[in-house]
Amino acid sequence: MSRLPVAAEQLIAEFGPHLNYPPREGFPGRDQPDAVVPTHCCFCGMQCGIKLLVKDNRVVGFDPWEEFPFNEGRLCPKGVQRYLQNNHPDRLLHPLARVEGRGFAPASWDDALDRVVGEIRRIQSAHGRDAFAMLSGVSLTNEKSYLVGKFARLALKTRNLDYNGRLCMVSAGAGNKKAFGLDRASNTYADLERADVVMICGTNVSETFPTLTHWIWRARDAGAKLIVVDPRMTPIARTADLHLPVRPGRDSALYGAILRELIVHDWLDHDFIAHHTSGFDAAAAAVESFSLPWAEEVTGVPAAQIAQAAEWWGRAATSFLLHARGIEHHTKGVDNVVSCINLVLATGRIGKPYCGYGTITGQGNGQGGREHGHKCDQLPGNRDIENPQHRAYIAGVWGIPEPELPGKGLTAYEILEAIHRGEIRGLVSICFNPLVSLPNSEMVREALEKLEFYVAIDFFLNETARHADIVLPGSLHEEEEGTVTTAEGRVTRVRAAVTPPGEARTDTAILLDLARRLGAGDKFAFATSEDIFNELRVASRGGTADYYGITYEKIERQMGVFWPCPDLDHPGTPRLWEDRKWPTNDGKAHFNAVPFRGSGEVPDPEFPIILTTGRVVSQYLSGTQTRRIGKLVDQYPEPLLEIHPVLAARLGIRDRELVRVVTRRGSAEFPAQVVTTIREDTVFVPYHWPGRKSINRLTSGHLDPVSKIPEFKVSTCRLEPTGRTAPSARETAAHASA
Repeated sequence: MSRLPVAAEQLIAEFGPHLNYPPREGFPGRDQPDAVVPTHCCFCGMQCGIKLLVKDNRVVGFDPWEEFPFNEGRLCPKGVQRYLQNNHPDRLLHPLARVEGRGFAPASWDDALDRVVGEIRRIQSAHGRDAFAMLSGVSLTNEKSYLVGKFARLALKTRNLDYNGRLCMVSAGAGNKKAFGLDRASNTYADLERADVVMICGTNVSETFPTLTHWIWRARDAGAKLIVVDPRMTPIARTADLHLPVRPGRDSALYGAILRELIVHDWLDHDFIAHHTSGFDAAAAAVESFSLPWAEEVTGVPAAQIAQAAEWWGRAATSFLLHARGIEHHTKGVDNVVSCINLVLATGRIGKPYCGYGTITGQGNGQGGREHGHKCDQLPGNRDIENPQHRAYIAGVWGIPEPELPGKGLTAYEILEAIHRGEIRGLVSICFNPLVSLPNSEMVREALEKLEFYVAIDFFLNETARHADIVLPGSLHEEEEGTVTTAEGRVTRVRAAVTPPGEARTDTAILLDLARRLGAGDKFAFATSEDIFNELRVASRGGTADYYGITYEKIERQMGVFWPCPDLDHPGTPRLWEDRKWPTNDGKAHFNAVPFRGSGEVPDPEFPIILTTGRVVSQYLSGTQTRRIGKLVDQYPEPLLEIHPVLAARLGIRDRELVRVVTRRGSAEFPAQVVTTIREDTVFVPYHWPGRKSINRLTSGHLDPVSKIPEFKVSTCRLEPTGRTAPSARETAAHASA
């Protein structure tokens, strides 16, 4: 009898011939797989197509999915090895309950869920509904993101729900909505290849989104000018025609100076500005004083390079601008985003072939996950939870009176601050590891220890879950049906290739069971993920993120459907704004005035150096998955402190010497890596590690006032050489095992 999920069996029978998956030849030294399941990578927002090889209900390998139109079979180092987590010995197989003095012990599902429900009721009865909060992740499918939002508001009945996209995409989302009234990349990445100029702002594409590099290089090979803005000479910057090494925290000054140059030289699309935009005069007035000498002094970028970037951008016939966390992880993240958008609008190059703008989503479902309701201020369809009409519509879909729908709650970091203050007493999290990923992690650790009750749903026991009272074993990406939305806005299908091992359950089954036990089962009568998606379609209808016309069958037939897709006969919308109609209050795209202001922390005599953080090619976010894959660990086994030779010489720091990094939050030691690819006033440490290796012990909790994203990219520090040579990662591992 087959042990494959029913969905996988149906896929092979119904779609195998259509998708041209011929029977595979035998493998030398091993049996043929039982199935080859086309699905998507579980990591970044590219959501590359991949075929998983299944044998005896285990993922045992992969094949390239060359037919999928974005990556055409290409995969990055993480994608190539993502299948290895499926059989990892750390996999959670049973519910766990904390036993005082003994750690965790296995528990039955009934006992674990009964205790969770009992603690929710106890805390809410004593302290109010909002004393219990929920945190979720955007590695979840659209169906689960929607389910989490509905679960928190109808079953938990709390307003305090947020997600780890708060650390990723929210500045971009807020900026996009201010400018366009809609939050999505304007074009498919295929439009890149015929852009005359590609500007990449604050995104280390070659390491964090490697498969996107192909489309950028297609443009470069066709003659495009490539401009990269980054304080580090990243791999993509080494291939650029122009690298602008901006001082962290000064991004809006740079883009404002470029806008001023466009105005001074009249590199503007006056017809587009006059007929399709508003706010240009105010935006121009805000940058009137942003002269090239001033910009050079503030940003650290030579005036001639700023002028060159402006000329290339201004004179181009086609162009594409991309940005990511480098400009978004700031107290001025929204300002930085709209400053970039101002450059696109000033030249009128949007809503046309080969002319685009896009935010690169960092997490697996960073796009879809911010559209359907597990943000503190959002309802499905990217609706506003404080808008009376939006509330009334969703209340109608959910079958409740509108006043019963909770209002806007706290953001992710604010939830941890409220826990620390004793205002929130209980927490449920799903696929979120805030002890590694949030800034000021010592505060986060103290907050977790103050909780009266904490339940974590995850597939590995991550660092945060070790503080839980109950741990519920959930599902991997390949163990549940669903959809995700790529950074392009393409809704794609995730296929269940295997079933969860041991007593682990799908995330959906866990949430549905909890909803039933909390007395809300009638609102969660879903038999399949497709049932959830069909309700999501209705809930999103008429919203700016309209999925109503998207069905599982249409996604399969078209290999993805771009939203908005408002009805069943609609093909989807790969390129936005071709009709020159924006869903804003005046129907136009909006310029935004951006005067320059400082970061939450600025260098001073006590902390004179800028500390910035980011990712490396072999690791992913908090590392819960990638730090368990041996070859990825070997590629970059520990966090290193990148420091320029000039700064290293001035401080007497040698390569591989342990350096103490001190900020206002504390100190930690990292091995120095002396490189010429970083600014002399800046140091860089990747953030994927926990405990003493966690740079987020030192980062600040300053937030953007609009998006509430933390300012990971700017903390001030001082460096203290220890005089000790750092042991190699291999030596450290050998010592730990001795």
